[in-house]
Amino acid sequence: MRLRNIPGANEAVAASPYCIQNAAEHRGQWHAFFENDHPIHIEIGMGKGRFLMDLAALHPEINYIGIERYTSVLLRAVQKMDTLQLPNVHFLCEDAAKLPEIFAPEEVDRIYLNFSDPWPKDRHARRRLTSHEFLDRYDQFLTADGRLEFKTDNPDLFTFSLEEIETSDRWHLNASTRDLHHDPSMNEGNIMTEYEEKFSSKGNPICKLIASR
Repeated sequence: MRLRNIPGANEAVAASPYCIQNAAEHRGQWHAFFENDHPIHIEIGMGKGRFLMDLAALHPEINYIGIERYTSVLLRAVQKMDTLQLPNVHFLCEDAAKLPEIFAPEEVDRIYLNFSDPWPKDRHARRRLTSHEFLDRYDQFLTADGRLEFKTDNPDLFTFSLEEIETSDRWHLNASTRDLHHDPSMNEGNIMTEYEEKFSSKGNPICKLIASR
């Protein structure tokens, strides 16, 4: 999908106090950045930020960092934060492949992946955020008892993700469902994203898995 360029998005993101510049300089020092020792949860591919900001409002005892590669998308989250001003939320405009350069070992407690790009062509499989390549990256900075939570409406991507975890020698599957909204145990406390509302309203079942190391 071609993203619409929004004039001024780069400048607005760079100027926002909620967007962290030169993120690699904080590697190993993220608790100092937040000025507390609260757990750090990140969402990779956060889009317009509704999911992350809803979580942050409910859990002020957790620090949240949203990662979004495109400024034209991140701009929408910045605009929301101008109103909400949540102290426990910040954003990074970064490529997910660079995250081990930004977070030190044992620095992140939870990773959220919501409705990630499925990269449907086989030759692009390594770009999927649940591929072995990315699981290896997450392993470099997730805490020993940390976990990964992944939601999608794409059944093929979900099957791929399950297989990547099940064939990994460092990750294991804690729970999974192919119909989240009709699974009482996994849907309890579920926070929906904009995409999730859109897809589920059309009758698309939502898949979710939870994995840890």
